[in-house]
Formats: sequence, structure tokens, C-alpha cells
Amino acid sequence: MSGSAAHTHVSSWGYACFLTVNATSIWGGVFPFLPMEFQTAEVTLTFFLAQSLAFWGAFVASTVGSYRFPHAARRMMVSLSALLVFAGSACLIGAMYVFEAALALVAAGGVLLGIGCAGMFMLWQRYFASLPPAQGNVRLVVGTAIAPFIYFALYLVPIALTAFLVPLVFVPLCGLCIALSVREMRMDQPMFEDVPRDHPQVYRQVVADYWRSALCVGSLAFASGVIRGIALLHQEISLVVNSASMLGSFVSAAVLLLLWRRMSFRLGLTSVFRVVYPLVITGFLLLPFLGAGYLNLFAAFTYMVFSLVLMLMMMQCAQVSRDRGINPVFIYAFFGAVVYLMQAVGFLLGWVSDFVSVDGFDWLFFVAMVSSYVLGITLLASTGTLFKAVASKGTVTADPIEFLPLDSTRAPRIEHYAVRMPKGSPDAAGEGGGANAAPSVKPLPKKRRNRPSASDDAGTIRDRTSKQCRDLQEAYGLSTRETEVMELIARGNSMASIAERLVISENTVRTHAKHIYTKLDIHKRQELLDMLHDPEG
Repeated sequence: MSGSAAHTHVSSWGYACFLTVNATSIWGGVFPFLPMEFQTAEVTLTFFLAQSLAFWGAFVASTVGSYRFPHAARRMMVSLSALLVFAGSACLIGAMYVFEAALALVAAGGVLLGIGCAGMFMLWQRYFASLPPAQGNVRLVVGTAIAPFIYFALYLVPIALTAFLVPLVFVPLCGLCIALSVREMRMDQPMFEDVPRDHPQVYRQVVADYWRSALCVGSLAFASGVIRGIALLHQEISLVVNSASMLGSFVSAAVLLLLWRRMSFRLGLTSVFRVVYPLVITGFLLLPFLGAGYLNLFAAFTYMVFSLVLMLMMMQCAQVSRDRGINPVFIYAFFGAVVYLMQAVGFLLGWVSDFVSVDGFDWLFFVAMVSSYVLGITLLASTGTLFKAVASKGTVTADPIEFLPLDSTRAPRIEHYAVRMPKGSPDAAGEGGGANAAPSVKPLPKKRRNRPSASDDAGTIRDRTSKQCRDLQEAYGLSTRETEVMELIARGNSMASIAERLVISENTVRTHAKHIYTKLDIHKRQELLDMLHDPEG
């Protein structure tokens, strides 16, 4: 494994602590470490409804806020997230002692924890997106793998102490790790300098490209929400929900790291959904006919799958932010708004299904019927629109997550992700302006030309130039988007032309050019052309 993954970074420990806080406070609910006599149906339902609504609302508000008021939204998220999580945990603890105000405190705790945990997710998303792809993804996966060990270690602590450990130890520890980690963030990247309202067509294109991926993750979130709602009413299932989630996180992270160490590959969220779809829908169809033991196993599998796609969702959003130079909070909040709305709907379905019968059939029949319908509609939507996108010219399609080689001997400078090019380089800033030109973003033309974009042909070898670009991509660890930009530069396109073709800002194109030249250890376009004509030289 590469040097960046050979030791565990403080950010991995911090993210693991946050996932532990999330698991004990939000993910499986108040089940694990609060007294069971306190967890009445009224209390748990109040908490879940308040938390789910607040969690989803925080993502919706962040989507709008990061688009219209990017700097104000960022300051609010950074300053309030940890404080809200601490206050929410305190409200839950207070509810155990102030009986006359228990429901009000539980509702307040759900709202504060929902908003705070959503904000913490987006803080970590910003951090991982700011790093080089391999480095950010490794730290994310390692943190996900560590979290279950911390979570299960809490079972060794007396339950009377565990509820206090979360707000008094883990929340401050997570905040400290974030503070230490963000010191290495490069804030001069286009994703942080970006003002969305200057080029709204870029954001419209991103939403058009990735709503199918968000819907696929949301459909699996719906399935996990159904299990979550059922678990509220059936204690034998609630005991496995959190453990299954954390165990699934470890298995997913460990398998991904092992595969990544052996090979490089690309993975799309819609492809993952199509692979697990037959298993999930079969599991729901068997629900009415098998017993509680099967229900426990299916709950564990569902949460394991959802843990995997949540991790991949963070990687996908980080890659979109880097490739297209857009606000990382916007794209992650957009995904979160879709995903957690569907999870909340699934939770309500699972909860009310115990009171519903269909023509005398068991209530699980109702769950199986509705869940299978939602999964089928999602499959139809993702597949149908994909065929439409492939058939239409000039459409930028969603790019898969890239897991490039962790061991790179041909590209020793790959870690210098945001190094600026030397002053005076004519290719550093495109047409006019040096490498230190102001990072202002020019609005893109409202109407795109009706021609295929480079993304349509990503990975397609059309001629000798394409073949040479793919050779350099493999030799020097360039991403697919960097390879697209490199090929367009080699063909003589201007920065404005490349921005129009890829539906990104000119500032983002310049940043990709800097990364390409840094990885290839060159300084201008002519040197790139020389490498393409003589790769060995």
C-alpha cells in the first residue's frame, strides 16, 4: 500500500469517532446505550420523527444555502455542527431525569442531533474532497473500517457511563481531529473559490447528471429505513440493527481496501445498485414467508449494503467536486436531501406496516409489496434514462468513482495535488494571464453547441492522440477527467473551449491543467506534445 495509507492519519481517527457518535445518536437510534425502560414506543417514535425531519431538512437547507450564500453557509456549518451534536446528546440525557418534560427534550434532542450530524457529515465531506483522490479515499475508507472497533468497545463500558462518554469525550475528540485535519486543506482550489450563481448551468448540468445516482442510493436508503421502522416495534430486530450497520461498514471498507491494493478499477453508484438489486428485492419478497431469524439476517444485509453505498456516495461527491470545480457541500447536500428523504419515508412505512393488513395477509406482505415497487421504479428510472443519455449527443454523463493505483513509482509527484505552476507559463492560465491570475470565473455561454463532449468519449480510443493520452494516463496516474482535459489541450483547444465542452468553469480547467503538468513534470503545452509523440522520452 502507498505511503499515504501505510499509517493511520488523524483524520481517519476523527472520522471514525464521528461515525461512532452517529451510530450511538442517529443511525440506529437511541437503542444501544440508553436504558431500555426509557425507550418507550412514544419516546422512540418522537425522537426518530424529529431527527429524520431535521436531518433531511439540514441537507435541503445546505443545498440551497451553499448555492445562494456559499460563504455564509460554510461559516455557519463550521461553527455550529459540533455544538449542536453536544446539545442534542445533552437533551437526551436530560430527558431521562426530567420526566415531565421528557418528550419535549427528546424532540429537541432529535432536532439538534439531526442538524448537527448532517453538518458534521458535510464538514468531513469538504475535507476529503480537498485532498488528492487516492489520499482522500484511503483516509475515508480507513476511518470507516476503524469506527466499528470503537463502537463495539463501548459495549465494554457500563451503560450508565456510555451516554455521557458520547457528548463529553467523542464529540470534542472529533472536533479536535477536524481542527487538526483542516490545516492541510488547500482553500485555493476552484471548489472553494466557486460562486455558484456565476455559472448556474454548471450546477444544473451536475444535478441532471447525478440525480440517477442519488436515486439509486436513496432506494437502498428506503430499504434500510423500512428495516429501521420495523425495528422500532420489534425488539429482537432492534438489537441487531446498529451492530449490523457497523459490521457492514467494516466488511465493506476492508473488502474495498483489499481490492484497491490489488488493482485499479472504476465503480459507479448505479452499477452497484443494479448488482445488489436482485438480492434486496428477493429479500423483501421472502419477508412474508420466513420467520424472525430471517428478518434479522435480512436487516443485517440491508444495513451492510447501505453502509457500502454511503461510503461510495462520499467518494462520488468528492470526485464530482474535484472534476467539475463545484462546491463540495452543494453536491453532497443534494445527494443527502434525496437519500435521507427516502430513508425517512421508508422508516414511516416500516413503522405503520404493523397496523396494516392487505386482504388478510400478514403486515410483512404490505412491506414487501411497497418496497419491491419502489426498488423496481428506481431500477427502471436509472436504466431508462441511461439509455436516453447514451443516445443523445452533447450530454455529459455521470462519471464512475476512480480507484487509481495506490502504488505509483512512475509518478512520484502525484501527492502534490494543488501545486501552482511557475509564473509566466503561457499554458498555466490559458489565453492571457499568468499562473497567478485572479480566480474569477467567467459565466459560460447559455446555449451549448450541439456536438459531443469529451466526456461522451471518455476512455474511447479514436486516433493516435487518444491512444497516446491513455498511455500517459496509465503511466502517470491521471484521472479520467484530467485525461480528457489533457487530450483537449493537446488538440489545441483553448481554456474557454474546454470549459464549454465539459460544462465546467475556466478556472476549473486551469486547475486540471496545473495538476496534469505537475504529474507529468512539465511546464507548457509544447512539452506535453513532445511527450505524446515520444512517451518514453
